[in-house]
Amino acid sequence: MSYITDADIERRLGTAAYIQLTDDAGTGAADLAVVAAAREGAVGEVNSFLARRFRVPIDLNAHPELVAILATVALDVVAHRLHARRPPIPAEVAKRYEATVLWLSQVASGAVALPATTALAGVEVSGVVARASGNPAVLSRNELEGL
Repeated sequence: MSYITDADIERRLGTAAYIQLTDDAGTGAADLAVVAAAREGAVGEVNSFLARRFRVPIDLNAHPELVAILATVALDVVAHRLHARRPPIPAEVAKRYEATVLWLSQVASGAVALPATTALAGVEVSGVVARASGNPAVLSRNELEGL
């Protein structure tokens, strides 16, 4: 499940920039493979932050209140990725990207909450889990006190 579509990207960038940033062959049309790669990379980047706390991708059918915010952050990331293919990156695009990454970092750390109306599915295991192995204690505490 993606948070954005190719049409969303074209609306964000405008048709001329959409074509300019993706038309590697000079055909005058957007290269949809380039658009798809940028979109998938951007959504993966967003999910890499969200995955620290939530099961990803976020189910937008269960949480329609998150559609707009996740689309906005994914579009900020994809715009930066596409502009990075044709430097220099415009200052406004770079600034939005930096703000988006900061916000995503804060969501991942728990400093900022996603505005979900119901609880989001969490990550079942996060980090290293320690487990003891081997035989149980041979002597009990009481037995040791008598030694």
